Amino acid sequence: MDAVRTDPESPSTPHAPGRHRHRKPKAMSTAARRALVLAATAPVAGAVFAGPSFAADKTAAAATVGSPDAAEPLSAADLSDADRAMAAKLGERINNPSLANDGSSLSGVVLDSASDEVIWGHNASTALMPASNTKLATATAALDQLGPEHRVATKVVYSNGTLTLVGAGDRTLSSDDLGEMARTAVDGLKAAGVTNVKVRIDDSLFPEPTLAEGWRADYYDDQVAPVRALSVDGKLSADTSLDAGKVFATKLADRGVTVDGDVTRGTAGVGDVPVAQKVSPTVAELVRTMLKTSNNDMAETLLRLTAVKAGQPATFEGGTAAVRQVLGERYGIPLDNVVLHDGSGLSRATRIPAATIAAILDNATEPRHQYTLGPILEGLPVAGEAGSTLGPEYARFDDPNSKCAVNKVRAKTGTLTGAIALSGVTQGKDGRWKVFSFVENNSTAQNSEITDAMDGLAATVNGCWA
Repeated sequence: MDAVRTDPESPSTPHAPGRHRHRKPKAMSTAARRALVLAATAPVAGAVFAGPSFAADKTAAAATVGSPDAAEPLSAADLSDADRAMAAKLGERINNPSLANDGSSLSGVVLDSASDEVIWGHNASTALMPASNTKLATATAALDQLGPEHRVATKVVYSNGTLTLVGAGDRTLSSDDLGEMARTAVDGLKAAGVTNVKVRIDDSLFPEPTLAEGWRADYYDDQVAPVRALSVDGKLSADTSLDAGKVFATKLADRGVTVDGDVTRGTAGVGDVPVAQKVSPTVAELVRTMLKTSNNDMAETLLRLTAVKAGQPATFEGGTAAVRQVLGERYGIPLDNVVLHDGSGLSRATRIPAATIAAILDNATEPRHQYTLGPILEGLPVAGEAGSTLGPEYARFDDPNSKCAVNKVRAKTGTLTGAIALSGVTQGKDGRWKVFSFVENNSTAQNSEITDAMDGLAATVNGCWA
């Protein structure tokens, strides 16, 4: 759960921990000198944030990601002055009492994007509860398997006096959408002389909901809804499909069609006649929204849609199997010590090391993956961005140490009881792009104290808190 403009030339691009950790930072190529812009044209309160555009000379050898257990930082002698100072400060600041007993339960890593080197690490391969940083894995798999331009269509079909609302996994479906579908359906019914119908819902795309391993029963109707293929207005309820069906029936009645009996559940037939549909936003748009707002329901729905596309059962188990396949086989992301149980990160049994989270993020910065995975970077909340989980309404990046990083850090948040995470990208004091991940478990401090400390670590990577 949870929930600017700099216009420098970028000499570098983020990348994951790789096999070539101990070579010196590579010479800047022509491509690496291309402009990198984190754009926003207005102050934070009213800004429209654009995603970073990374360009760098990534060699084929550097594209292969190694095991997080091998992600050892460079020696101090091999670091630039800026990176040496930053690494030293991180080493001091993880001892903040708010960070789990002097940093003993913190997994962290910072990568230089262009050289692929690990600049700093602390228990980087230790698998901890990542909370909503899990959504980065879900987003990668969904974009890869479904494609960024993929859309799903909620449909209404007719047969023998019955209209069936068929769910497709669109978590953005609204009452207004259902009203428009009802209008289209009623126009067809009246043209055919039909004024009485029964209404049923078909949410058979996903099986009957269950709790994920590591989910608490009290998550329902608070943090997430039972995962179904139909919902309306993003509401959390025990039966989102039935809620959608009732709204649809009301919209029909408002247009003069008599609805006979209660809304029922059933399965549309192959020969049923399509009479209306609503197409969802693209997967790219859904991913951006999911990451900006840390929407648990979108994450779990995308997990199931990914499973269906990958030929897996539309369950937690099928979805996480698809995610592992995409991360490991398609992108070479290290999965050592990784345990996945859901798509949102609500599971208290999920474990992911900071090194793996950084590798997932860094993979998205690869120029060759820009079309497919670019929405991940675009969807990362920006420090100070209202309406995102790094906005002022969450009191992020607002203390004396971290407020200097407003507009300069782009990162995914993660918050569970006993688990706080922050992973993202920022441009360092040396002008080079860094990928970072910090995951903290078991601190006894107040959440506000922990998030202030984590924001401070990100400001340290940026270099504004020197």
